[in-house]
Amino acid sequence: MRSLEAGTKRTTTKAGKKKASAAALAAAALVAAVLLPEAASAASAASGHRAARAEYTRAELRRDLAAVRKAGGGDVNVLARVDGLPGGRVQARLGTVSAGSHAPVPWASHFRTASTTKAFVATVVLQLAAEKQLSLDDTVEHWLPGVVSGNGNDGSRITVRDLLRQTSGLFDYMDDPDMQRKLREHFDENRYNGTSTHDLVVMAVAHKPLFVPEAGRTRWAYSNTNYLLAGMIAEKASGTGWRELVEHRIIAELGLRQTSVPGLDPFLPTPYVSTYLTGTDGTRLDVTTNSYLHTADSGVVSTTADLNTFFRSLADGRLLPAEQWREMRETVRRTDDPDDVAELPEGTYGLGLREIPLSCGGHYYMHEGDGFGTYTRPAVTSDGRRAVTISVTTTSGMPDLPTLNRATGTLIDHALCAANR
Repeated sequence: MRSLEAGTKRTTTKAGKKKASAAALAAAALVAAVLLPEAASAASAASGHRAARAEYTRAELRRDLAAVRKAGGGDVNVLARVDGLPGGRVQARLGTVSAGSHAPVPWASHFRTASTTKAFVATVVLQLAAEKQLSLDDTVEHWLPGVVSGNGNDGSRITVRDLLRQTSGLFDYMDDPDMQRKLREHFDENRYNGTSTHDLVVMAVAHKPLFVPEAGRTRWAYSNTNYLLAGMIAEKASGTGWRELVEHRIIAELGLRQTSVPGLDPFLPTPYVSTYLTGTDGTRLDVTTNSYLHTADSGVVSTTADLNTFFRSLADGRLLPAEQWREMRETVRRTDDPDDVAELPEGTYGLGLREIPLSCGGHYYMHEGDGFGTYTRPAVTSDGRRAVTISVTTTSGMPDLPTLNRATGTLIDHALCAANR
């Protein structure tokens, strides 16, 4: 069977000629304002931050989205939506619905959010904590006796908080050699992979951990295994499956009609954009239909509009009490994962959220999703007033993530730093 040229990194496993007339001079000034939005006032420069931009227009979004497309390799499909602007929203798209088609990317295109799912799962776990059904200080051993043991793994030293903020040190099951072979060499024949959460955890704990948590020292390394266990604990504590928790507590609560948790169903709801990668034989492989992303680290399907609604609802208090929202935003430095830092140099990590600085001051919150040719970048201001989501789908090879993240980060910064009028 055809194979992929590279495995996915973290599935689950984040931009006229001048005429001598007054009209031309005015136009030149407008171009300068659009192309150099980062120009700051002297007062803002003195404070160390760029001035908030007057607004973020559709023309600016299209320009930034073109830069994202270029950063993704040029021939990728891109879609972005910004909500919370004075006029309501602005959106832009570049690309087509499938290879050989002239139909544009649908505005309401569905995509697998991959690791953005972690923000959903962290939210329901924090809701359960608020309801005293579990504690963030509970250990994995308390809820899942004997599941994390052997090979240096010790579930009695890992808390629910460690799982949510990636400070457990557990091996990432996505890095297991057998899993990587399936992805790299045998994707097509394994595209309906239905490996259970339990078996994926067994795969992970067959490896030594990167580290074991210890009192007085916080170490960090990204591992999809953490969220498999978080989902299992949420199920044990509530008596309800993690999918149903997300469906009832978030999707139904917020009326996210275009968001779902399909489990092993390999098909996306319509409309969607077909996704392609390149096999080792050089031919194009359609990877749109697959079941790999079905667990609590990666299983949510959504749209740009619904993700903006979710993240705004999280930040403005509709989903979590103030105490749990505060805990979610208690971040730590990323200490032991140079690959993660290389891909996304700025920011710290909380409970299912990254906190990243804005050029105009303050921070935004997000959780990227990197799937099989699908890259999701949702972000929200700390007060929930404005949100932006970018969706990138590949038409051939995987993009260089540091390059892609620089471009998406620029778009996010421009969109969220535009001042509200």
